Amino acid sequence: MKFDLTYLTLKTDKKLESGSNKIRGYIGNTFKEYPLLHNHYSNDKYLFSYPLVQYKVIGGNVLILGIDEGADLIKDISPQITSLSLDKEYKIVEKQLIEKEVDIKPSSEEKHYEFITPWLGLNTKNYPKYMALKTWKEKKDLINKILVGNLLSMSKGLGIIVNKKLYAKTHFDTKQVQYKSVYMISFKGEFKIHYDIPDYFGLGKGVSHGFGCVKQIIDK
Repeated sequence: MKFDLTYLTLKTDKKLESGSNKIRGYIGNTFKEYPLLHNHYSNDKYLFSYPLVQYKVIGGNVLILGIDEGADLIKDISPQITSLSLDKEYKIVEKQLIEKEVDIKPSSEEKHYEFITPWLGLNTKNYPKYMALKTWKEKKDLINKILVGNLLSMSKGLGIIVNKKLYAKTHFDTKQVQYKSVYMISFKGEFKIHYDIPDYFGLGKGVSHGFGCVKQIIDK
């Protein structure tokens, strides 16, 4: 299926080391009338489908990804974003808007990717199972299945039909991170799978907060 994407990159007068969640909070509060920006409605009901607006901090810059309706929305609000009030005030000194149409689908070729931000593959349901496994191979097999499950969840949220069995090959290191004031095990590294994933799409928990951000590795 083809999707319209908008990538809005914001360069600020002070380099950002992290803070995707603060950026999401600031943009969401500034433009409260747009539920896609903050994933909840005024009656406290939340949107649980795949986030169509995602916030990242990449290389010290802010990257906001919009998908379909989210892409149109990011284009609309972009001129109004001149600064970011986070832990301090960040002035926007350069703004870049890139629009793309991409095909997101299972691929006949194996594609190579890396997580450039920590991937939160474990949740309250599968964490005890992961910790109970004794061998490295058992844990790796479970992580591979979870990654495939995350990709299938993304596909379902975007209305993409996956009519083939997917298998992941992974090489990850673990890292402890904080998500919603809770410390969790995350994964960083590379994986291969037969699927076309656009750059900077997120997988797993905390996608709209910048976790699980994917970038393709072009093998030579």
